[in-house]
Amino acid sequence: MPLRKLAMIGASLVAAGTLGAQTPAFDPSARLREVLPADVAQKVLATIADARAHELPARALEQRALKFAAKGVEPNLIARSIEQQEDRMEKAKDALDDARKPSDDEVEAGAEAIRQGVDGAAVSELAKSAPSGRSLAVPLFVIGSLVDRGLPSDEALARVLAKLQARASDREIEQIPEGLGPSQGNRPATAGRPANPGKALGTTKTGAGPPAGVPANGGRGAKPTTNPGKGKKG
Repeated sequence: MPLRKLAMIGASLVAAGTLGAQTPAFDPSARLREVLPADVAQKVLATIADARAHELPARALEQRALKFAAKGVEPNLIARSIEQQEDRMEKAKDALDDARKPSDDEVEAGAEAIRQGVDGAAVSELAKSAPSGRSLAVPLFVIGSLVDRGLPSDEALARVLAKLQARASDREIEQIPEGLGPSQGNRPATAGRPANPGKALGTTKTGAGPPAGVPANGGRGAKPTTNPGKGKKG
């Protein structure tokens, strides 16, 4: 090939590289500084940086903060939600690390399950008992959904594990909540509006007992009153 052609090709490649460097990719951190007050943005970005340093799915936290900001959530609640979600991600990663090197999807799903009331021991047990090589993202989301609907954590884990050991597909596992009877749900469905906004944001604390919004009896229907003359409790 003539030297002149080679020089032209080289110049074209250099120009393309320069143009690419001048076209920055979408930067969620810059967007967060635009949509949040400066002090809140600083807190959120510090939490995200800490998540990245601990090899947690930091991009999921960025998207979570942007989603809540777009919905008009109070900025300080956003900062608290991101901080608590990072903490849950770390707990989920530690629980999954006992059995496998988790993917970002699995860490996210584990964090959501913990937010919905699943304890870290159940997450760890799922990772240890599931077939090798099987992604746990969908199973973890389903366990969280079952617990959120009022099923005890150990029973939710048993149902999902049974499906996994039977080599059920993710689609089949996703259908488990559809088989719950009406008495096992902990609240009626609402039109896209959570009964507990703090829980939806991930700012409601959950202790050793059931998560907020779930009755202590695991969501089962209350026993009928024996004295029909008594008024119902408010």
